[in-house]
Amino acid sequence: MPKTLPNISILACSWPRVAVVAMACMGLAAPVVASPSVFPTGTTRYDPSKAYNSFVLFTGGDDITRLIDPNGNVVHEWKYRGFPPVFLDPALVGGKRGHVLVTLETVEGTGTDLVPGRVSPRIAKTIGEVGWDGDTLWTFGDRAPGGRAQQHHDVTRLPNGNTIVLANITQPVEGFDQPLVLDDVVYEVDPKGAVVWTWTASEHLEEFGLAPEELQLVRASKSADYLHVNNLKPIGPNHRFDAGDERFHPDNLIFDSRQANFIAIIEKKTGKIVWTLGPHFPPIAETGAATNRTVPRPVDQISGQHDAHIIPAGLPGAGNLLVFDNQGAGGYPPAPLTVTGGSRVLEIDPITKEIVWQYIGPDSGDPGWSFKSTHISNARRLPNGNTFIVEGQYGRFFQVTPKGEIVWEYVNPFPRRSTDQATGRTNVNYQIYRAQPVPYEWAPEGTPHSERAVVPPDNTTFRVWATIN
Repeated sequence: MPKTLPNISILACSWPRVAVVAMACMGLAAPVVASPSVFPTGTTRYDPSKAYNSFVLFTGGDDITRLIDPNGNVVHEWKYRGFPPVFLDPALVGGKRGHVLVTLETVEGTGTDLVPGRVSPRIAKTIGEVGWDGDTLWTFGDRAPGGRAQQHHDVTRLPNGNTIVLANITQPVEGFDQPLVLDDVVYEVDPKGAVVWTWTASEHLEEFGLAPEELQLVRASKSADYLHVNNLKPIGPNHRFDAGDERFHPDNLIFDSRQANFIAIIEKKTGKIVWTLGPHFPPIAETGAATNRTVPRPVDQISGQHDAHIIPAGLPGAGNLLVFDNQGAGGYPPAPLTVTGGSRVLEIDPITKEIVWQYIGPDSGDPGWSFKSTHISNARRLPNGNTFIVEGQYGRFFQVTPKGEIVWEYVNPFPRRSTDQATGRTNVNYQIYRAQPVPYEWAPEGTPHSERAVVPPDNTTFRVWATIN
């Protein structure tokens, strides 16, 4: 005869990224799981005196875009998703505050007509700019090729009022085994939604620094998404161009290819590639080895990277390259990856191609593998010298000082829920593609925010306790 279970009240919960430790009672054992099943969400640590205090913008798994304050309070939301959402600097929109770029309308793909080799993906049909109250102020989509924006991974408003859109187009490319490839394209779109400049990746394959045998692997790829470009940013004003280096013209565009493990700069006036990093690197050392912690040093292997951009003028490290090196799968042929290594955030001098600063898990006193996101994610330099990092795979945002101290941390409390067709169970996914730190003054005047310190407990003594009635 089964036992009658006692009433159990949970009195505390575990800290993030730490295995749950629970009391065994009445012969009941805690379930065995591969990762923590209980952890807090929202702001989990915060030192207002050391952090750069600002809002943060992101789209949750429920497809709502939210603006939070340092204590994790939602101060505003838009009923749209973004890939990613972008909070616009008021200087780019005539001084108006609270404008964001989001996805307004999606369409479900049905195979090769939209995304070769994928089943029913969501495609951005229309993207747009919306105000604080959600009113639509600008759109792009119906004037795109095929009547669909197909924007992905990035979108940026330019000082001239135009918008740079990273998009896809499905087309045959001579020499590829795949009958149709998912080509990466760039559109510059004017305020009326008309395309005024276009760049297509497949027209520049010979310029990416790939060896002939590597190009052969690219063309024979079984994935139609052969480059998977996952970011695109204008270079912006910088001292390197001011000193005469035309490769870093503010109008030029920097992007990276996750699949092919390189970063490149497009010369805007010609469309040619004028600078590359990768795809050839010396092997990365095992996490913890002296060569892995010494800076400056030549850039070692990056793989599956995201969010490569030039640190804007006026910020610490301005003119250097900042990139989230996922150390995820990538490369033609695939790059060898370490067993116990984690992800890295790298600051790179683009002239010497040396790492001048980095962040890895041990910089915060944790094992190398404790900081890892094999896909998505981003990093941004902050005005006080801290670096804002999104460990996207786990939906964790945090700030580190130049020495690696974590002074703010937040865990996404808005997961995506779906049903596993094989088991019928509900799947819960906390991942976030990208998040953006937003200065207080970019939001409408009077937007509330809280800055109360959050002190984390000692994980070695923190438990999930239960009372038995």
